[in-house]
Amino acid sequence: MRAARLIKMVLLLQSRPSMTAAELAAELEVSERTVTRDALALSEAGVPVYADRGRAGGYRLVGGYRTRLTGLARGEAEALFLSGVPGALREMGLEDAASAARLKVSAALLPSLRDAPVAVAQRFHLDAPAWYREPQTPELLPVVAEAVWDDRPVRARYRRGDTEVERELAPHGLVLKAGVWYLCARAGAEFRVYRVDRFTAVALGGGRFDRDADFDLPAFWEERAAEFARSLLRARAVVRLTEAGARELPYVTDRAAAREALEAAGPPDGEGRVTVSLPVESEEVAYGQLLRLGAEAEVLEPASLRALFARAAVRMAELYR
Repeated sequence: MRAARLIKMVLLLQSRPSMTAAELAAELEVSERTVTRDALALSEAGVPVYADRGRAGGYRLVGGYRTRLTGLARGEAEALFLSGVPGALREMGLEDAASAARLKVSAALLPSLRDAPVAVAQRFHLDAPAWYREPQTPELLPVVAEAVWDDRPVRARYRRGDTEVERELAPHGLVLKAGVWYLCARAGAEFRVYRVDRFTAVALGGGRFDRDADFDLPAFWEERAAEFARSLLRARAVVRLTEAGARELPYVTDRAAAREALEAAGPPDGEGRVTVSLPVESEEVAYGQLLRLGAEAEVLEPASLRALFARAAVRMAELYR
């Protein structure tokens, strides 16, 4: 533990001209007295750590000293590629590895380039969770992430409706979608997608499984996500749209389904409206979506959905009379 802290202290000093005891204490999560002891230990070990006294003082490395401890470990290198998603790193238990990797990269940079990581961090940030929802970290995510990184098979219990099923899985990849974690895993000969927050137990197996060399996580997820979105559209609504309604339709319903419906629509009628046959999840969902278009959309079918809009129109007219 102390050895790792001493290495981190050297890397910090190598990546910056100087640092105060307070700054080092904050970075290393120790007291300033511990920083003083660690600096003395480094000096006794031959690392030229020099302490400047006074208000503007601090610690620095003398004579352009460069450590050879900048080689990235495999785990650090892998975590570095995720350093743009700090929340995801914390949830998977990889924050320390990413921090060490960033320090090593900073230490290896030329002095003129050492502000590059800060410049990037101040200009770009990925915020993965969806709006209006408190993100929940699945309790078993760290062990699932460990299995993914190390190609370890797992025996997992998974909540499906009111029952639980047990599966032997070969975890190939994790996906964070709008604040929800999904595991893409091989179950038998077939690849499937599991919500991590529905796992009730996960046990790592012995040894490692052979990864499918043809498995492409981004392509697999894109295909499954499209299949899932299509599978939700089990009903259909016939809607008559103004030009403005046609423009807005992809923004209030499933975008792909809306575009396909508009492409298949015939020419505008005498009032400039087009009639589309739109796949929808259900009448209730379609009601909430199409209501946002107001008078730019007229529902023709099914009759029950048209009746919902007719009643809503009456209530609105009474409210605003």
